[in-house]
Amino acid sequence: MKIPASSPQDTTNNNTNSTDSNHLSMDEHVMRSMDWDSIMKELELDDDSAPNSLKTGFTTTTTTDSTILPLYAVDSNLPGFPDQIQPSDFESSSDVYPGQSQTTGYGFNSLDSVDNGGFDFIEDLIRVVDCVESDELQLAQVVLSRLNQRLRSPAGRALQRAAFYFKEALGSLLTGSNRNPIRLSSWSDIVQRIRAIKEYSGISPIPLFSHFTANQAILDSLSSQSSSPFVHVVDFDIGFGGQYASLMREITEKSVSGGFLRVTAVVAEECAVETRLVKENLTQFAAEMKIRFQIEFVLMKTFEMLSFKAIRFVEGERTVVLISPAIFRRVSGISDFVNNLRRVSPKVVVFVDSEGWTEIAGSGSFRREFVSALEFYTMVLESLDAAAPPGDLVKKIVEAFVLRPKISAAVETAADRRHTGEMTWREAFCAAGMRPIQLSQFADFQAECLLEKAQVRGFHVAKRQGELVLCWHGRALVATSAWRF
Repeated sequence: MKIPASSPQDTTNNNTNSTDSNHLSMDEHVMRSMDWDSIMKELELDDDSAPNSLKTGFTTTTTTDSTILPLYAVDSNLPGFPDQIQPSDFESSSDVYPGQSQTTGYGFNSLDSVDNGGFDFIEDLIRVVDCVESDELQLAQVVLSRLNQRLRSPAGRALQRAAFYFKEALGSLLTGSNRNPIRLSSWSDIVQRIRAIKEYSGISPIPLFSHFTANQAILDSLSSQSSSPFVHVVDFDIGFGGQYASLMREITEKSVSGGFLRVTAVVAEECAVETRLVKENLTQFAAEMKIRFQIEFVLMKTFEMLSFKAIRFVEGERTVVLISPAIFRRVSGISDFVNNLRRVSPKVVVFVDSEGWTEIAGSGSFRREFVSALEFYTMVLESLDAAAPPGDLVKKIVEAFVLRPKISAAVETAADRRHTGEMTWREAFCAAGMRPIQLSQFADFQAECLLEKAQVRGFHVAKRQGELVLCWHGRALVATSAWRF
């Protein structure tokens, strides 16, 4: 789902010719050639009738050349998944609710006096958080029960819908239901997530901005002509892997030998079924692009035990590490993770924050992080309202299967880290001797073009402390930065 990128050298030489317009066509902005429509048909969900303001260009591809160039042999000692997986089927949360949307602004700038825009249930939400922070769990349940009567569904304005999702997350936190033993995703669950991600990329610039800025940061680090053609990306948040389609294309176009891309994805145990889908589709696309490609998976629980020793590194490869806040929810300490990362000596570390982590994490206060997260996701929902019409079914699917799980994870993480006062990721990076790398002007140029194509008022691109930031009315929604030891 990324805009294909060009190296800084290409920008200098071709900035005024017609090839730029080709690069910036909408078909070039998206996860081109990934066989998502075929996936949806195979899973019996090929309804694509919902209107989108951003056409994502998902196309069906066929393999015209079955010859796959040589791959590295898979290390049999690496942890992996069995070829045949029997997922435990369970009902997906397919319930979506009616409601009207209205874009408005909220300023949660004070912890002691929260501007709730007239919704006094926000005060009850904060009261539950205070009870959790002071371990008054019985009182928290009482206040939450009252909230359940007032917030029955995610309907209404953005703040009200955000409050519902945060109320749900607090309920799961108190009952422990979000800490149940992991179950494998069912196919129906995967179908809903694929559809939600696809639609999200069609109506909002947020996913595309996240993907193409990460791609460009990787390509910028590989622009040296003397560099090895072998690229190894260690990805801690691969999702469905669609962003690698455009990265493969760019590597192929810039390498005389066709290039080589190896991906190691560190994934949670519940994502086992998705990994099969990711591997099959990326391998097929690599064969069509005539690029040598390999993908391996490392279980998160294995990484938690062995750290980077669980990952195979090959001498002569250029290693790139791609991380998001998701990894910091799993590792025991950010500092330990960064110190272990240093021993790997990556060419570049790309951090993509699309969860507001940069601005809220590390305070040690559950209340402060909860309020900041509530403000952040209210802004995300407002931007979604601006991009989709009121009552739009696509918007409800995105909320249910993309944003709701992120909110649940944010609340759980904030609760787990309360009273710890752990340093932020940026502080940990700097303490380990990492320095930020300025993203190229071409990345900035592409970001501006993306917003022009999206035509959703309220978004703008900014630069902040070496980051390229996508903002909604001044609030950072995505921040991408590149770092080097």
